[in-house]
Order: sequence, then C-alpha cells, then structure tokens
Amino acid sequence: MFIKISEQPSLYNDLEKKSVHEILVDINREDQKVALAIQKTIPQIEKLVTQIVPRMKQGGRIFYMGAGTSGRLGVLDASEIPPTFGMPPTWIIGLIAGGDTALRNPVEGAEDDMSRGWEELTEYHINPKDTVIGIAASGTTPYVIGALREARKHGILTGCITSNPDSPMAAEADVAIEMIVGPEYVTGSSRMKSGTGQKMILNMISTSVMIQLGRVKGNKMVNMQLSNHKLVERGTRMIMEELGLDHDHAQKLLLLHGSVKKAIDAYNPSHQ
Repeated sequence: MFIKISEQPSLYNDLEKKSVHEILVDINREDQKVALAIQKTIPQIEKLVTQIVPRMKQGGRIFYMGAGTSGRLGVLDASEIPPTFGMPPTWIIGLIAGGDTALRNPVEGAEDDMSRGWEELTEYHINPKDTVIGIAASGTTPYVIGALREARKHGILTGCITSNPDSPMAAEADVAIEMIVGPEYVTGSSRMKSGTGQKMILNMISTSVMIQLGRVKGNKMVNMQLSNHKLVERGTRMIMEELGLDHDHAQKLLLLHGSVKKAIDAYNPSHQ
C-alpha cells in the first residue's frame, strides 16, 4: 500500500508556542536529515546521469517537469545552466504546470491535467535522445505522471525525484530517485525538506552531466557567460593563472574570445 510519508504529521507540535530560536533549531535539525537521505540515492542518481550523458552527446536534451515548488526548482536549475556552463537555454528545459505564470502565482487545477505535460513536450518535438525527469514530492502529480507515461511509451529515458517510496510517479520512471526525508516540520509543507532535497539532487544531476560533457576544466567554470563585471573579473583571473599573463592582457583575451576556454584554446596553439 502506497503511504505518503511526506504528508504524515510533523514530529513537532504546538509550533505557535515555540520561541523563534526553538523553531530555527528544530528546522535545522530536520534539514540535517536531507543530505543523509540523498546519500542513499546516489546509486540511482548515478544510473540516471550515466544514461543522460551519451544521449546529450548526440544532441539530446533534459526536460524537468513539476508543479508548484517542484516545478519552480526545475525551472531554476535549467535557467542556471547557460550562465554557469555556457550552454544554450535549449539544452536543459524546465516545464511547470500552468506555465510561467505559475512561477509566481498558483494556477488552479493545472497539476491535475494528465495529458497537458505530454502535450507541452510534443511542442518541443521531443525525441528518443531526450530525457524527461519528473519532480514531485508526493509522487502523485497527474501532470508529471502523464508526461512520464507517454515519454516512456515513445522510447524516451525517464527519471523522477520524489519523497515517497513506491509512488505512482516512480512506477512510470526508468530510474526513480526516492529521497525519504520524512515528515515536514510544518505538516505537508513540501517546500521545506522535500524542496531542499530536490534542489540538491538537481544540482547533482546537472553539474555532473556538465562536467562529463567537458564544460568544466580542473574545477573552474571555463565556459561561463560573461554577464556581469564580477564574472569578467573571475574569468580574467582564471586566464592569468592558467597562462601566466598580466591582468590587462588576460582580460583583452577573454573579451575577444567570449569565454575562458576559448581564450585559453586560442592562446595556446600560437605560443607552443
């Protein structure tokens, strides 16, 4: 029988009678359980990532799908890939039930539409090189379940991130990442531990994929977009360290070529 651990009563009660300090200590105590719960899912995350990488090398994409907090976190991770790794925004795409309006305001009934998720994926001409990752703390969101079911029928790799074991969503995924973080501090408030855990797992998936695709050198974001002065300075320092150049020369190279990697690659052949 499927039990929603994520919606079980909080281990704490009479929250309104607690001091601010007690509340913060309690929340922090619960948050410490999240990383340990995720540690147990590393084999599943690894299984998913090792199947995503060869697909992306052939031009495949990742689609994150979720509703509410889960959808917002997918959009957040996807939106951070271009500035961090210099990838086009079309490589990792976050879809949220109710569309972009739902990023700020709840869209009534959007997550209950079983067919809408797949309809949105077909608008992106989804194909078997792509991967669909459903995100839902409950593991019961129809918008996500319907999309995963159809994607799988079409030979597309599917994964999911949930806070409950043996959920209906997990049944539709090739790789189910089940992080069992336990009841929330405020009963059923999955924006708390579940949301924190989802963010951590999304970081793990996208970062490991990007490293495997060669978007990091050593430990540096050599393909980052130079979207502000701070990042131009950071890129300049990377080139100074790598090539032993002074600040002005390094910055000119960086601005000429548009990324740390391109600047270093262009400099090296001409100085060998």
